Amino acid sequence: MRDIFEEIFAKDPLDAMEAARRSMRPALRRRFYDKAAVEGGPDDFAILLDGKPVRTPARRPLAAPSRALAEALAAEWNAQQEVVDPAAMPLTRLANSIIDGVAQMPLSVAEEITQYLGSDLLFYRAEGPQGLVERQTRQWDPVLAWARDVLGARFVLAAGVMFVEQPEDAIDAAKAAIPTDAWRLGAVSSIATLTGSALLALAMLRGRLSVEEAWAAAHVDEDWNMEFWGRDERALERRGYRFAEMLAAAEVLRLAPA
Repeated sequence: MRDIFEEIFAKDPLDAMEAARRSMRPALRRRFYDKAAVEGGPDDFAILLDGKPVRTPARRPLAAPSRALAEALAAEWNAQQEVVDPAAMPLTRLANSIIDGVAQMPLSVAEEITQYLGSDLLFYRAEGPQGLVERQTRQWDPVLAWARDVLGARFVLAAGVMFVEQPEDAIDAAKAAIPTDAWRLGAVSSIATLTGSALLALAMLRGRLSVEEAWAAAHVDEDWNMEFWGRDERALERRGYRFAEMLAAAEVLRLAPA
C-alpha cells in the first residue's frame, strides 16, 4: 500500500495552482480498497482504508483535526470508482500538502502570504475601459474597505501594473490576521495562490466573502476579456480544476477548528 500512495500522491506540489494543473494528468490506479472510514483519537481523526491507516507521501498519517473534516476526506476516498483519481480528490491533495508541508514550515508559509499583501491583486486597477474600471471598483473596493475597517489595514491603489510600495503598517495589520494553525494557514495560502490575493483569502477566512464571491472577484479581468473576445475553453477547463482546489480550501476553513 505504501508504494501505491507514493505513486498516486508523492509528486503533488505544495503550490495550489501547480497542483491544479498536474491534477489534469494523473497516473490513475485501480481502486484497491473497499471502504474508507474515520478513527477518532484524542487530538486528531485518522482516515482508514479497510481498517488500515492512510499515509501521506512523506509517510505521515493522513489525519484531520476535526471529525467533520476527516469525514469529508473519507468521503472523497469512498467516492472513487474503479480507479483512484487525484483530480477528483482536491481535499486529500490539500491535506497532504498541509501535513507534509505547511505543518513543517508554518513561518515560511505565513511569510509567503505576507508577500502577497505587498502586491495584492486588488491594488492594481485598470486605466480603461471604463466598464472594467467600474467592475473592479464594484468587486474590489468593498474588500479593501473591510480590510481598512476591520483589520486596520489601509492600502494604496495604483493604476496600471507599475509596482507601488505598500505602507508597512498596513501590511503588519493585515499580517496579524493570518492564522497560525497549520490547517487554516494552509487553506489561506492555497486561496491566496489561486486568486493572487491575500486579502481575498483573509476575507474568506473571516467570513466576509463566500468562496463564490472571492472566486468572482479574482476573475474580474478574465471574465471581462472573455465577454469581449469569446470563451477560451481550455482556459475554462483549467479554471475548473483550480476552482476545485478553491472549494477544498473553503472546506478546510469551514471544518477545521479555529
